Amino acid sequence: MDYQFLAGILLFQGLSPDVLPDLLAGLGAGTRFYPRGEAVLRTGDRTGRLGLVLSGGVNIENHDAWGNRTILDHVAPGQVFAETYACVPGEPLMVDVAAVQDTEVLFLDMGLLLSGEGPHHGILLRNLLTITARKNLALSRRIFYTSSKTIRGRLLSYLSDQAVLQNSPSFSIQLADYLGVDRSALSNELGKMRRDGLLSARKSHFRLNVSQMP
Repeated sequence: MDYQFLAGILLFQGLSPDVLPDLLAGLGAGTRFYPRGEAVLRTGDRTGRLGLVLSGGVNIENHDAWGNRTILDHVAPGQVFAETYACVPGEPLMVDVAAVQDTEVLFLDMGLLLSGEGPHHGILLRNLLTITARKNLALSRRIFYTSSKTIRGRLLSYLSDQAVLQNSPSFSIQLADYLGVDRSALSNELGKMRRDGLLSARKSHFRLNVSQMP
């Protein structure tokens, strides 16, 4: 286990590498390797464990009855997943968690963290609260972006917010799957917006023509 790496991520912020072996042992820590494409968790599963990606990465996905996939989030090394469900271990998952490449995951028992009285549990819980708050903000933004019934409305909402966040009308982003819109429909609408003079786009780089924005 790379304790220097763990000490440098948000979940363990404020803790030295020296205290992590005992802390992890007290939280029932265990690692598991998942080859690319393997499911880490499936819709309907119940879990009492928080997952932390050590290497590789996982996608949080929703699959409807017709097989359509929507990627809700990507979890990279040093980031956590399933923490909300782990706090309510009887709650069935509404999403799938899938390895997008060969991935190693560290699992921690949330029940032991919430009921434990270790000297470092308070720090860990504060860090987890910060992570959860940031995810809630990201979810709120996503709801705002997708609230429009039209593809153009969703694009305008998302792209204008990105311009504000990056303090520039010119920026690079990845749109695929994020707005819950079919790729071909998204491409068609972007073409119409270019012809209407609202923006210019090349691959993942966008520039908004702010004076033309409705």
